[in-house]
Amino acid sequence: MKKLLIIFSFTVMQCMYGQDTVSIKKSPEEVSSGKNPLDVGELKINLNAKGDKWLKFGISSQIWLRSIDNNPGTLVNGVPQEQTYDASIRRMRLIIQSQVTPFYSVFLQMGINNQSFISGGGTGTGNNGAGKKAPFFFHDAYNEFAIIPRNDFQTGKPNKNNLYLGAGLHSWNGVSRLTNASTTKMLAGDIPVFNFPMIEIADQFSRQLGIFVHGELDRINYRFSVNKPFATSLKPAIGGAAVDNNQSGKLSYAGYAFYQFFNKETTVTSFLPGNNLATKKILNLGAGFYTNKEATQSQPSENVFESHDVNIVGADVYTELPVGDKSKEMGLTLYSVFYNYNYGPNYLRISGLLNPGTPNADFMGQKALEGAGNNRVLMGTGNIWFSQMGFVLPKFSKILKVQPFFNYALKDMKALNQSGSYYDIGANFYLYGQNARIVAQYSSRPLYDLTSKTIFDRKGEFLLSFQIVL
Repeated sequence: MKKLLIIFSFTVMQCMYGQDTVSIKKSPEEVSSGKNPLDVGELKINLNAKGDKWLKFGISSQIWLRSIDNNPGTLVNGVPQEQTYDASIRRMRLIIQSQVTPFYSVFLQMGINNQSFISGGGTGTGNNGAGKKAPFFFHDAYNEFAIIPRNDFQTGKPNKNNLYLGAGLHSWNGVSRLTNASTTKMLAGDIPVFNFPMIEIADQFSRQLGIFVHGELDRINYRFSVNKPFATSLKPAIGGAAVDNNQSGKLSYAGYAFYQFFNKETTVTSFLPGNNLATKKILNLGAGFYTNKEATQSQPSENVFESHDVNIVGADVYTELPVGDKSKEMGLTLYSVFYNYNYGPNYLRISGLLNPGTPNADFMGQKALEGAGNNRVLMGTGNIWFSQMGFVLPKFSKILKVQPFFNYALKDMKALNQSGSYYDIGANFYLYGQNARIVAQYSSRPLYDLTSKTIFDRKGEFLLSFQIVL
């Protein structure tokens, strides 16, 4: 922990006092537009003089350093450990977006996720070193058609309403703003993951295959989709909880819409930011859903199987408010969402991000329901209320902005006998706008007793995240 804090302090000092060592140039057009001249411009190639045919590239990288308090009875690489230090690639992405004509475009996102010293590897794992050669795969791959474009093709003037139709592997999700979250403009060190109701179960990293529509009706921003979920076929235990089994092959349906009271947001891609450093006044109220018939299965008695529908709804509010003197560039960001999940009787999902641990069969102490490493109760049939807040401190540097933040989640799962509180507290250190960010964050999670299903302990995790977005 001390080593991580020393590294972090040194990096921030370099950013504060090494201001004359970095120079980012902008075009005259970008400077005159009123944008922050320290922000890095787009990686964009215009394919015609008018600029309505183009090819755009995006690159992002998130590197994590962590100190993890492991759950009781944890082995790391076969050795019992109460605390683990690790380094990892949380995300590394390449985006290619093309508007071939004013009428249609192509969106591709590729990359890797969750590679650490022990996990996330493809080939090259085993005795020669675990975790090596993480798989590189497509996250998004879809085509999109402009039915009613944002701007009139002839005059170039904005349309009051717009409508787009697309198909492919996509993340135009339902339920909530956070279910459509941008991973490059997050408020905290990461998104809470339970915001993706089928993550890595019936979807591929929060994406499903299907068709979607999105657009605006004046101040209402909307998205709806019909998808074919990825196949699941888990077999339930006799008298046990529902498990993921969608062998009947039903389609899923999802939607989300929000009303924009003040400044409107442009949704060229599916990803909604959770943090714009409160540069504009925003207040949005939203609601959404996800439904998939016969998506889970239970076995009440031997060889008697029951299928259950998955139904998830969410309602949320998002606001960004500039505060005080404009020259100080202060601002408040608030987000709150309520989820109701129904996956079937006593459904419970447990997971840990980049979990380094495995269970120790010889451990004789009190075991956690969550298992080993940094596993936690992620979600299940029940309710979750999640809120976060951030505040940009008064401007004191041309290079650096500081934004403390706080997250809180209250999980009330039907399979457990006690509600659990989860929280994160930390600060963002932004360099040159939102193109470079360092995050320092401490997280606390409860642990449930394996038998009583009540909380008996808490564990923590310290994170340093280094993020670059171009």
